[in-house]
Amino acid sequence: MTGFRGKRLIAVALIAALPALVACQRETGPDPLELTGKMFVFNYRLAYATYMITLKKTEPVPEGSTVVATFENPSGGDPLKLDRKLFAKLDKVVLESPDVTCVKKETPYAVTIEVKGPDGAVLQTLKTDVVSSLDQTILPAQALVVGPAYDKNPAVFKDGKAPEHFETATCLD
Repeated sequence: MTGFRGKRLIAVALIAALPALVACQRETGPDPLELTGKMFVFNYRLAYATYMITLKKTEPVPEGSTVVATFENPSGGDPLKLDRKLFAKLDKVVLESPDVTCVKKETPYAVTIEVKGPDGAVLQTLKTDVVSSLDQTILPAQALVVGPAYDKNPAVFKDGKAPEHFETATCLD
């Protein structure tokens, strides 16, 4: 009976220690970034849309680290890439894609984010989908303003007057 009780105590102790042992086996440490936000941004005045991803730094990263984001191209074709340096003093990381077209409502678009050390080694990989609650057809076909002073676009505002109906963006499938 004593032998059984002793083995049982050892088994209980090992089960209790298992989470700590598993945690010790991770060689790369905790993930340095945490996803805090994702959405599409539609700029009505300038007639474009972009992905917007926000991340929070949860662990320090080595000096010279970068973040590389790959965005699914809603209009098809090659994915869009963005490469940004991570700064040690900044706790927030904001990634905005190049302009995109053909965003469809309720369609998931894949985004992959890699945190790379100064030597190029991948420290973390995040994968997520971004879904828009709007369709890109809400945007005008052309920018409503031009130039640094946001002057009315003469191609849209003929003789300085607004058209009765604005032409909206379209996507050729």
